[in-house]
Amino acid sequence: MKIYLYLLILMSLYLSAQDKPNVLFIISDDLCATAIGAYGNKVCKTPNIDRLANEGTLFKKAYCQATYCGPSRASFMSGYYPDATGVFGYVSGRKAIGDRETWTEYFKNQGYHTTRVSKIFHMPVPKGIELGNDGSDDARSWSEKYNSQGPEWKAPGLGETLEGNSDGKRPVVGGNTFVRVEADGDDLVHSDGRSAKKACELIEQYKNLDKPFFLGIGFVRPHVPFVAPKKYYKDYPWQEMQLPEKVKGDWDDIPTKGINYKTSKNMKMSVEQQKKAISAYYASVTFMDAQVGKVLDALERSGQRDNTIVIFTSDHGYHLGEHDFWAKVSLKEESVKVPLIISLPNKKSQSSESLVELIDLFPTTAALCSLDIPERLQGKNISKILREPQAQLRNYVFSANNKGWLIQGERWSYIKYKGKAPNEELFDLKKDPRQYKNLVKNPEHIQALEKMRSAFKSKMAEIKKNDL
Repeated sequence: MKIYLYLLILMSLYLSAQDKPNVLFIISDDLCATAIGAYGNKVCKTPNIDRLANEGTLFKKAYCQATYCGPSRASFMSGYYPDATGVFGYVSGRKAIGDRETWTEYFKNQGYHTTRVSKIFHMPVPKGIELGNDGSDDARSWSEKYNSQGPEWKAPGLGETLEGNSDGKRPVVGGNTFVRVEADGDDLVHSDGRSAKKACELIEQYKNLDKPFFLGIGFVRPHVPFVAPKKYYKDYPWQEMQLPEKVKGDWDDIPTKGINYKTSKNMKMSVEQQKKAISAYYASVTFMDAQVGKVLDALERSGQRDNTIVIFTSDHGYHLGEHDFWAKVSLKEESVKVPLIISLPNKKSQSSESLVELIDLFPTTAALCSLDIPERLQGKNISKILREPQAQLRNYVFSANNKGWLIQGERWSYIKYKGKAPNEELFDLKKDPRQYKNLVKNPEHIQALEKMRSAFKSKMAEIKKNDL
């Protein structure tokens, strides 16, 4: 009798595991939403991401919780804001949250087979990709893991250093530097091509798994260096690239800490070099998009698409010359906003204007997979929006860098920097969506300023109340 009951319990667990959906999580590195066709870009070609958007919910107002790689990834993988983890640098996911379960560790402990391909937790680019190592990964989070080594800036081809190279004589260099490489060879020369290949192989293998899978794929493009096979550059001749509007005196009314770490001025990039940077960024995006397409095709071929939740996002946004800023880190809209698409097996196409955060992914996927949501998580379950795209679950989004914080609602964007005044920015997103006019000193907006100051203090208190 005891053996019969034991077998009955095992069978029940097996059947319940089989009924749970798979999760395919795809994350791009340093990708701004404005580079994607589905988000309105008319130049950069992203047919595969656009296809996914037509099979799911596109979030128009999704935001990261930290505007550079390590802290952002530690945040959404742990379920805590950076001010709770204390992570504003490149530390391991395990160090960030102690013995608490990460997003994928929780799924693993709930019966999922969890796999990492390339960069999910922080991994230095290009160095970590060149070495093919684990970076700041957390081994406990995965049933299996794979790195995708690639040549990065050393890839054979036509290379050019764009920053600090006003006379054009500087050789192609490594590091976190604006370099473009029109590379020789095909996709499989590079890390992202190899990641897509491995992911496709795994998806085919997982048809025979006796449990659901959570497969995380981290593509490193369009992170610098901008390396892509030559064929992806052909649609982006640099001479035809359009630079964003430059507003005279744009920096005059913002604190010094509000000026980004990379600007056209300190990078010493000419107009030609700026256009080449946009060209190379778009080529890198299209290369990455092609790899997304391979993975989505493999999922369809495997027959598992109708039981798989697909998520596509980026760890933060990116400046392409807006405010004369480049790269990430700033707390302006271009840096904090991220693309986010969640596609359920029913493939319903819709979009949402609701404010959401990357930290919401952990509780949301738990709910979608019929798992209990750990009470400790600081994100929200936004699965309701997937059923009712008009639903509004947040009044504000919250983000940070190593200099300060952003709290932003539907109309007002408030930035508070560390240190002495002047250390604040306030923007009216309805009248000034590109954030050119700081209203902190405008007496007409004192009520809005006090409202946002209060919202910031309340959010910080909330985070600290449930921190680590």
